[in-house]
Amino acid sequence: MEATAKIKYLRSTPRKARLVVDAVRGKNVSAALGLLEMTMPQKAAVDVAKLLKSAVANMQSKHNEAAIDVDELRIAEIKVEEGPVLKRFRPCAHGRAARIIKHMCHISVTISN
Repeated sequence: MEATAKIKYLRSTPRKARLVVDAVRGKNVSAALGLLEMTMPQKAAVDVAKLLKSAVANMQSKHNEAAIDVDELRIAEIKVEEGPVLKRFRPCAHGRAARIIKHMCHISVTISN
C-alpha cells in the first residue's frame, strides 16, 4: 500500500528544503515527525511535517482504514524540485536597479508499509 502527497509553490529555496528532506529520507513516519517537530528549527521542517501528516491521511482515506499504525509506515520516496522564480527589483545608487530573486520549490513524498 502506498500513498502520496505534494506541496507545490512552497516559498522556500530548494537548497534549504533539501537539507530538511535529506534528514528524514528513508525513516519511519513517526520518527521523521518527531525529528521534524522537536529538533529541526528550519522553516521548511514545519511544511514537511504537514506534508507527512497529509500523506498519512491520504493513506487512511485511500484504503478505508480508520486506524493505520504510523509506526509501520516508512518514507519510500521524498524529493524536492525547483519551482518558478519571482523576480523583483530594488533601487540602487546612480539610478540603477538590483535584482532580487525569490525561489520556490515543489516537495513530493510517497509513504508505504
